Amino acid sequence: MNSLKRQTVLASAGATLARNPAASVADIASRAGVGRATLYRFFATREALIRALALESLMQIDEATQTIPYETMPAERGLAETFKAIVPLGDRFHFLANEPAVVHDPEFKAVSERQRKDLADLIDVMKSEGSLDRTVSTAWAVATVEALIYVAWASVDDGSVARRDAAGLAFRTFVRGLQPDQWETPSSRKTKPAKS
Repeated sequence: MNSLKRQTVLASAGATLARNPAASVADIASRAGVGRATLYRFFATREALIRALALESLMQIDEATQTIPYETMPAERGLAETFKAIVPLGDRFHFLANEPAVVHDPEFKAVSERQRKDLADLIDVMKSEGSLDRTVSTAWAVATVEALIYVAWASVDDGSVARRDAAGLAFRTFVRGLQPDQWETPSSRKTKPAKS
């Protein structure tokens, strides 16, 4: 029972803080349907709650992606499956991106960096397979994936995109936007000589 109530508090904290990072303990307790005293029995401080939520959010991302058989499929399909797995966790993803309090926590930092490296490795395989432009920075591509995960979740949350379409739309936006030679940048265009 206590374990279930603790999970309810964490779920409510994730949903609340994703929309209002400044939410108080009272706001979180109210959304969870518990009193502040109950919340403090599980988490002695707001900081302890945020740390627990951050670590659980990373664990949820791991659990969502661990069944994807990346080694048996093209990397492009692996990324599509990654979007499908993580977009529903967009509120947790947004919370992690906007919570500076945990950035320097050693345990959080280790897991977060490993997850970003896994994504970077997948991007690099996509480049080697030819589905992404090799000249695009891997760091840029990783940041773009992370941004699209948040945008997909936020669009579902505000009702502008159907839940069933969000992951596919995010994936399509990423892949088509980074196809080799799809777009020219201003610096890559050759200046045409003026007509005399």
